[in-house]
Amino acid sequence: MPDSPPLVLASTSRYRRELLGRFGLPFESVPPGVEETARAGERPGERALRLALEKAQAVSKLRPQALVIGSDQVCATADGTVLDKPGDAARTVAQLQRLSGGSATFHTGCAVLGRAGGVHLMHLDTTRVAFRVLEAAEIARYVAREQPYDCAGGFKAESLGITLFERLETSDPTALIGLPLIWLAGALRSAGLPLP
Repeated sequence: MPDSPPLVLASTSRYRRELLGRFGLPFESVPPGVEETARAGERPGERALRLALEKAQAVSKLRPQALVIGSDQVCATADGTVLDKPGDAARTVAQLQRLSGGSATFHTGCAVLGRAGGVHLMHLDTTRVAFRVLEAAEIARYVAREQPYDCAGGFKAESLGITLFERLETSDPTALIGLPLIWLAGALRSAGLPLP
């Protein structure tokens, strides 16, 4: 619609671009340039929300009239250990060995900022994933086929990674992939974008 603000995704993630593309709205992706390290004493959910907001704020400074979406995800095991993006095959295997027979909670933060400060919305989605007991050969086959080195926890739920699960507890399955579309659709509607 002509009076809708431009939509900008503050992300370099191809997964988030694909998810946002489901809405059929024109948007651009802008790298936020935000350092994603944890702060001392910061809980996983706090980190995810902080980074989502920092990403949106960084891009909003460049595009103050746009609606800017920032998102971040932090994976934590049942004992509180944070599993970042593994980066290579060996670390991916190690993460999946750690998750085998256990569970992890994925904290997905999302922020929508824009219209020169007139929009400021934030959300934290929590998804719990229970993993079945994984044999070493299964992990090796999975990692070789999918190569999920850029995914927190070392798997892609939207693809073959779903075979690693025993159970999934979520209110929004897209949050596990990196962008909570159910909440985001409502946030964008409230900000004036035309979504059904």
